[in-house]
Amino acid sequence: MDCFFHANVPSIVRCSDCRKPICATCHAGDGMCPSCRLAAKIDAANAARQELHGTVPQRQKPARVATLEDSVESRALVALGYPLPPLAILALFDRKQSPYLRRQVYQSLAFTGGMSLFGLVLSWMLAVPFLNISAMLILAVLFPVWLVASVVYGVKTYNGDDVRIPIVTDWIEERLPA
Repeated sequence: MDCFFHANVPSIVRCSDCRKPICATCHAGDGMCPSCRLAAKIDAANAARQELHGTVPQRQKPARVATLEDSVESRALVALGYPLPPLAILALFDRKQSPYLRRQVYQSLAFTGGMSLFGLVLSWMLAVPFLNISAMLILAVLFPVWLVASVVYGVKTYNGDDVRIPIVTDWIEERLPA
């Protein structure tokens, strides 16, 4: 008799649960076929999940997106603030911005400032004899990475998407809750 899961492979034993014939490859020593073994794992996971009484998962924060009140000009000014930081400073003086756009302005300034600070540290590392080669390589990659990331984040901001820069967004939300 052939294995239920593999054609033309002789079976050595039957599954202890469903009685399907299984070969040596499918036999794991527990007497169950792969499908019964998977079902047992799923049942065990469901049982473990049901044992967590009273535990409520933390609710995700709703994504902040641009509103209809945000003008196209305001969104464009904030979006251009990523690759051109003086425009982000100019956008800070716009009083008609939503909290979303104001957060994006702060985020663009923090992102540009952080990348500039990182570049400054790497420039100082060029003076250290054994660190200068690796600092030079990283510094050569830093500007193109900043430029591409600024354009991507600017386009996402202009489209009204929620831009979340890994370290910068958490730092901004911690300091400036909206």
